[in-house]
Amino acid sequence: MITKGISRRRFVQTGLCGLALGGGIGVSLLRDSSQVWAQTFIRPPGALMGDPFYAACIRCGLCVEACPYETLRLFDYVGSADTGTPYFVAREIPCEMCVDIPCVQACPTGALDPALEDIKYATMGVASLSHPHLCNSYVGAAFCDSCFRACPLQGEAITMKVGATGMGGMFTPTVDPDICTGCGKCEQACIAQPAAIRVSPSHAE
Repeated sequence: MITKGISRRRFVQTGLCGLALGGGIGVSLLRDSSQVWAQTFIRPPGALMGDPFYAACIRCGLCVEACPYETLRLFDYVGSADTGTPYFVAREIPCEMCVDIPCVQACPTGALDPALEDIKYATMGVASLSHPHLCNSYVGAAFCDSCFRACPLQGEAITMKVGATGMGGMFTPTVDPDICTGCGKCEQACIAQPAAIRVSPSHAE
């Protein structure tokens, strides 16, 4: 969705990949993430995808220090290539969608793409009603729009679609994947245990 700065992104990816390989990091060795990591942990706004991110991220922690909400943390599982890289867990502390995107500004290498200038165009992941049987509105147990109200792009990224659901409800929380940033605020706000609506991280695709 970001069109500005594409050439700059490619320059950063290519240049830093070369530096990483020259330093003996070896991108092919940076793929030992577990399925739990891939499906639960979300990268910060602007994070490059795949090998370019691993090559560019120097595990400095400056993005974590810059986050004013203590959303970001560093992966600390010993023996993983992800050790020292930043992430957040939506269900615990979601991204607050800071207008100035301080984590991106703090990144010294471009692992968090400086071309991301508007947080609305972040692509951290995509939320979906992945467990509809847990959603009160979907099953008709009660009307709940907590995910809708929590969304910072309310009425755009999430809408409450009206109509019979097939499970006794009349409302379906519906996510527009082209607008959703993957901030995770809907997942955190969901009153179901576990959450009915969850974010699939972009880096896991």
